[in-house]
Amino acid sequence: MSLSDAAPAFDWDIFCRVVDNFGDIGVCWRLAKALAHDHGCAVRLWVDDWATFARLCPAARDARDGLRAEGVDVRRWCEPFPRVRPARAVVEAFACEPPECYVEAMAACAPRPQWINLEYLSAEDWVEGCHGLASPHPRLPLAKRFCFPGFTARTGGLLRERGLIAARERFQADAAAQREWLAGLGLPAVPEGARLVSLFAYEQPGLPALLQRWAEAPQPTVLLVPEGRVLGDVLRFFGRGDGRPGDMLAAGRLTTVILPFLASADYDRLLWACDLNFVRGEDSFVRAQWAARPFVWHIYEQDEAVHHDKLEAFVARFVAGLDGEAAAALRAFWLAWNGAGDAAAAWPAFEAALARLAPHVCRWSDELARFQDLASTLVQFSAPAVK
Repeated sequence: MSLSDAAPAFDWDIFCRVVDNFGDIGVCWRLAKALAHDHGCAVRLWVDDWATFARLCPAARDARDGLRAEGVDVRRWCEPFPRVRPARAVVEAFACEPPECYVEAMAACAPRPQWINLEYLSAEDWVEGCHGLASPHPRLPLAKRFCFPGFTARTGGLLRERGLIAARERFQADAAAQREWLAGLGLPAVPEGARLVSLFAYEQPGLPALLQRWAEAPQPTVLLVPEGRVLGDVLRFFGRGDGRPGDMLAAGRLTTVILPFLASADYDRLLWACDLNFVRGEDSFVRAQWAARPFVWHIYEQDEAVHHDKLEAFVARFVAGLDGEAAAALRAFWLAWNGAGDAAAAWPAFEAALARLAPHVCRWSDELARFQDLASTLVQFSAPAVK
């Protein structure tokens, strides 16, 4: 079959290799849906780890090699790679490199597809200078452009679907809707005055000491823990070897509920409903900022502690405008949560700063919403090819 005989071209092909559990595919899945729903694009998403994708999209469990879900064509990325017509614009997520046969097919197209390398999110200053730069292929008549998500107008922005902020505001203004949604997760009425906390993190050896503080605190805490890597540390505190969704564990003033793995929209509602959110990686980190609630970021660990530079860069940008005492408390707790200190010891100062942090996060979220969203940036990048 020649390329001219293939199915009509898609507007977008997105290639995703799953490296960090749900982070890479979480970003790509949200991006694919945003391009389809908000921009009316025909999108094809290639995923190498089908089992992980199926956690985000349960309909994929019964699909062997591909399906159409939420307006997106999703295909299993396997070898040998099928002979397909390249889309008019191609995203390689996080430098994953499309298959060589596909790249050669791109070079044979007329006009040639727009090729975009979607990079990891960073608040570091150098990102602005690299955003939009092009790199020629060493052998083929192709060039890829670099798109850096970020927190300024000179970057690609953040993933933000149309209507997201309005939906969040409606939900947060409706206490009955929040209670009903939480009840649907199996959560009983939250005790009066309790702090509702969500926990999604990588392994956290110091967590039991922090949970002990919450158990002994005068204010009750209700901790909601979706299935994930940190669950083992939670169970260790309660002396349990295993746990499953629906389990409710109690110690002193701390009540912990294990939640099932949540679909994207439900995870957003969890963040919107909680008073404090612990998030990790990139996807949940961005969603926490749109939730406009205080949050703590567990950054993905990299060799030679490079991640600490990225963490410090974000903290420096994030605390601008926050009073010095609260900024210092946030920085100390975030660093401790990321292995550079004792999180339990840093908790009291951070807890005392939460009342000042809450309005600050709202202002931060509003400021970010003034910038163009990432999907719209990519559509602009592809403008010569996608009409």
